[in-house]
Amino acid sequence: MAVMNLISTTERYERAIKASKSVRWEIEADVIRGRDFDTSQKFLPDGLSQIPEFTWLSEAQKRFLSQIQGRTYANIFGLVERFINAKVLEVSRDHWFGDQTKLEALVRFSDEELKHQALFRRIDRMIGERLPGGYRFAPNPDAVAGVVLGKSTWAVMALTLFIELFTQQHYRQSIEPDGNLSELFKDIFLFHWKEESQHAILDELELRRLDAEVSAEDRDRFVNEFIELVVAVDGILQAQSADDAEYFAAHAGRGVDIEERARVQAGLLKAYRWQYILSGAEHPHFVKVLTSLITEAQAGRITAALATLK
Repeated sequence: MAVMNLISTTERYERAIKASKSVRWEIEADVIRGRDFDTSQKFLPDGLSQIPEFTWLSEAQKRFLSQIQGRTYANIFGLVERFINAKVLEVSRDHWFGDQTKLEALVRFSDEELKHQALFRRIDRMIGERLPGGYRFAPNPDAVAGVVLGKSTWAVMALTLFIELFTQQHYRQSIEPDGNLSELFKDIFLFHWKEESQHAILDELELRRLDAEVSAEDRDRFVNEFIELVVAVDGILQAQSADDAEYFAAHAGRGVDIEERARVQAGLLKAYRWQYILSGAEHPHFVKVLTSLITEAQAGRITAALATLK
């Protein structure tokens, strides 16, 4: 049985390599293709931006707010992929002198994450040329990565699976079906999705491998660290929602008082928490994987922590 399990696992890494080769794309030649952003259209779909809840704004202001969110959406992914790439390189060490198929799969994963970071930096610059000046994305990717990587590999890989599963869900359920988005913005996340689909498979394989080697006592501590990482993500979202609300108020085309800015900020935080935390926490496959590894009591601690963010 052990041999069969080993063969099955290796085959999953092999399939990830094959898929990586088949969907391989380049930023300029395949994604950008000489195009620019169409600011007459939304960037993020309503299912992510929750723009319909901003009922008091004009249609032009709603569109502008979706574009602000779209820029932040790209920047958040660039941020998290900094620590994801570092952790993938780290766990690849376990395969240096072993299964070279697994090593190749993780090296390809890392290469693609570096490309994604470059893509999102490119997108931020391009959107910056189309929208008014003054936008600010405060979190420093290296500083955030340093904090995240201070936690256990188990906790970081659980967070990575969490992120890369909701990335796919966002594209399939919200971005792809929406015909009113900027075509360039939509294509960015089409190509991103193509590679992230393989990453989520590798995340799960590596998380299960790591989990098999830890004690029950350590796993209990790692669950607490996973909760701490989610809370840290929420701290970033709180700060960015304040910055984005301030930027919106400065360029809304009319006066925005303190009360309305606070209302916009609260709406943005609610949308960001859905995008980056709650949609992942409710993802059926993430729930299935995580609950197969932890106890009911540990799952209850995670649920209780997430309940405070709704």
